[in-house]
Parts: sequence; structure tokens; C-alpha cells
Amino acid sequence: MEKKPFEQDIMYICELKIQEFHLLGYENITPEEIWNCVSEKYKEIPPLHRVVNDILSLKPGRLMNWMTMRAFKGEM
Repeated sequence: MEKKPFEQDIMYICELKIQEFHLLGYENITPEEIWNCVSEKYKEIPPLHRVVNDILSLKPGRLMNWMTMRAFKGEM
């Protein structure tokens, strides 16, 4: 999904989430992967506060499951 309206804000929050994942030992995650994982459920971009909440509440298990499914589908 496109992230134009709040692109800088969204990428900043994704960078913060990456720092958290790095502390947990997940080193090879990009901001785009976090955004794609979170935004796949959106039909339209919701208000910024919901996007921020969805990014900051993302758990490593959900991200890893999403990345595994993409790898199985050949999308990575």
C-alpha cells in the first residue's frame, strides 16, 4: 500500500521499531518490510495515530510469520 500522506512520519516510526527488533536480535529487517507487514491489512491509509499504534505494537512473531509466508510465495 502507498504511504504518501505521512511517509516521513511512518518511516521514522518504522526505524524506531527496527531499533527495538535489533535489541531482540532481529538484525536484517528493513523499514519497508515493517511497513508492508503492517499495511497489508489496510484498504485505505487510516489516521496516523492508528498507523503508529499498529507499527509500535507489531510483535516479532507476526513479522517473522509474514516474512516466511512471503518467502514461500516467492515474493522476497
